[in-house]
Amino acid sequence: MSTALANQWVLITGASSGFGAAAAVAFAREGSKLLLGARRVDRLEAVAAEARKASSPAALVHALDVAQTKSVEAFFAWARTHTDRIDVLINNAGGAKGLDTVAEGKDDDWEFMMQTNVLGVLRVTRAALPLMVNNPGSSILNIGSVAGRVAYEGGSAYCAAKAGELQITRALRLELSGTGVRVCTIDPGMAETEFSVVRFKGDAERAKKVYEGVIPLTAEDVAETLVWIASRPPHVCIDELVIKCTDQAAIHKVYRRTAKQ
Repeated sequence: MSTALANQWVLITGASSGFGAAAAVAFAREGSKLLLGARRVDRLEAVAAEARKASSPAALVHALDVAQTKSVEAFFAWARTHTDRIDVLINNAGGAKGLDTVAEGKDDDWEFMMQTNVLGVLRVTRAALPLMVNNPGSSILNIGSVAGRVAYEGGSAYCAAKAGELQITRALRLELSGTGVRVCTIDPGMAETEFSVVRFKGDAERAKKVYEGVIPLTAEDVAETLVWIASRPPHVCIDELVIKCTDQAAIHKVYRRTAKQ
């Protein structure tokens, strides 16, 4: 256990699965206190129970839909009843829907991606800042994607959304200069979570094919990285970190093993 994160308040959005759930357990092992938000409260409760077993002194949950301003406001009103500071904010809620070209794109998919990955980050960060700016050494960790750096066919809206997250992170770092708040983006490549199942709208077989022959990142790999970034000394900011599995040299260059390998 690192004493750097013991008893620190860590707020995680989208904490019901994937990177968010793994981060909750990873920070719990460091002795952090958790404020967990997501739409699926039943799943949140299960994650919180696991975090408590992993030594978190407090793992608290509340419904949160980052696509709705009123939901964000209600979440932070609840958070303020437990703490007057946030040490680590992890803007994890987001995701992709569909793999359509622009010509075939659907408004509902586009709106989901912009609301969660872009506006959600803005809403949550705006609400969190009053609890962070008087707390030098606190960290805002935004979950981005390599898709925010390199475009690919069928990824127009998602790539645009994650590029938006990247620029929000960079602008925040400038705006918060002098406050001691650190602002970081963590941009994973291929990682096997619920991401592809959500993108393909529940088509588990299609989602499974994305990772065939590849050893992808896991949610735990990314969670470990988040803990490492947050536990750096207060004068150290990991501005931008790209993390990919070794099999993925680039978005379009992925090594796949055959069945015989």
